[in-house]
Amino acid sequence: MNRGVLRAGAGQGAAAAVQLLVTLSFLPSVVEAQVAGVLDDCLCDIDSIDNFNTYKIFPKIKKLQEQDYFRYYKVNLKRPCPFWAEDGHCSIKDCHVEPCPESKIPVGIKAGHSNKYLKVANSTKELEDCEQANKLGAINSTLSNQSKEAFIDWARYDDSQDHFCELDDERSPAAQYVDLLLNPERYTGYKGSSAWRVWNSIYEENCFKPRSVYRPLNPLAPGRGEDNGESFYTWLEGLCLEKRVFYKLISGLHASINLHLCANYLLEETWGKPSWGPNIKEFKRRFDPVETKGEGPRRLRNLYFLYLIELRALSKVAPYFERAIVDLYTGNVEEDTNTKTLLLSIFQDTKSFPMHFDEKSMFAGDKKGAKSLKEEFRLHFKNISRIMDCVGCDKCRLWGKLQTQGLGTALKILFSEKEIQKLPENSPSKGFQLTRQEIVALLNAFGRLSTSIRELQNFKVLLQHIR
Repeated sequence: MNRGVLRAGAGQGAAAAVQLLVTLSFLPSVVEAQVAGVLDDCLCDIDSIDNFNTYKIFPKIKKLQEQDYFRYYKVNLKRPCPFWAEDGHCSIKDCHVEPCPESKIPVGIKAGHSNKYLKVANSTKELEDCEQANKLGAINSTLSNQSKEAFIDWARYDDSQDHFCELDDERSPAAQYVDLLLNPERYTGYKGSSAWRVWNSIYEENCFKPRSVYRPLNPLAPGRGEDNGESFYTWLEGLCLEKRVFYKLISGLHASINLHLCANYLLEETWGKPSWGPNIKEFKRRFDPVETKGEGPRRLRNLYFLYLIELRALSKVAPYFERAIVDLYTGNVEEDTNTKTLLLSIFQDTKSFPMHFDEKSMFAGDKKGAKSLKEEFRLHFKNISRIMDCVGCDKCRLWGKLQTQGLGTALKILFSEKEIQKLPENSPSKGFQLTRQEIVALLNAFGRLSTSIRELQNFKVLLQHIR
């Protein structure tokens, strides 16, 4: 090759490098400009949420998630997909979830049943009685699996009428405790048609929309969305508030999960020692306005909207936990006291936030129509919680189920205001009740959102350094 060609090639390379620097210098301002200002359907601005989360919520919620009561989550990762034949579980090693050995579970968690967090149920005698009752009431092992499932369904039916999620039965032999700190949410390599089928089913079949109106698909995937989604968003703006909210919650959850994967990405693995950290290229692929045809910033704005919804739920449920009768019981008295003190401090912070979403603006029409819409809303979301059993990667399934259940619990709280106001101070409530499973999911799901917003700030800083 002659020198002229080499010089031309070098010139082209230099021009490409300059173009790359220009693109990178432009990117942060684009991201910041499109993920800023006041959110739609509420009166809160993104900067206020960033500051509130960074200085008040994030440090406390991170510490709370490390407490024994909130780090152990019981989940059934073996429930079959109810909607289609499974493609088979992911064989990638990072998809694996390590269940917690029985010996590691705090005695107060494994000995009690799902509502065992009240002081009246925390004596040793009560724990022994509960274990004995469980043995006496166990389903006969000679029954068929079909009969066992029927008994479980009957037992759950009465408690499920206000649930927005399909709850795992904690008595099932397939349900296991998982230490969330030892099984962090991060990029596992699970992708492709199996993963896409889950999200496509959620958006196309369960959000309130006619089949003729298509959500903007991933630009890397073949198919629809050629108008950059403008027809979809024009249609979305014409919907009633409740249906817009539903879509934003799902989109925000999708954005949050994607942010976790970008922030905790396998960067390299040498001599069996993996290195995890933020992947800027992956972040751009999922959120850059150019690469996603404007979809990325919209999803990030919906992340903030979802944060507001769950923040509001925490402020509304505070009276439930402020009662002296509620004791987050693990068996370690000192730690349990500290855990509740920390939780109540977080609730005080949530109540102090000045720009809460007003859930009373939802389902406020004529009573019959509002009741019907609310039930439709609940059933659509419950269906999405069932789709989480179709996720092929166990670790993705774990965190998908937890975050969906956490959001479902938040919705249950928002629409149970009257029941929460009538809570008795010194006895369990029959009108409104949370299981330990719901409590753990609620606070960990909000912790994931808090982390997402914190990680988004980190990515903005990284992009500025590149510039």
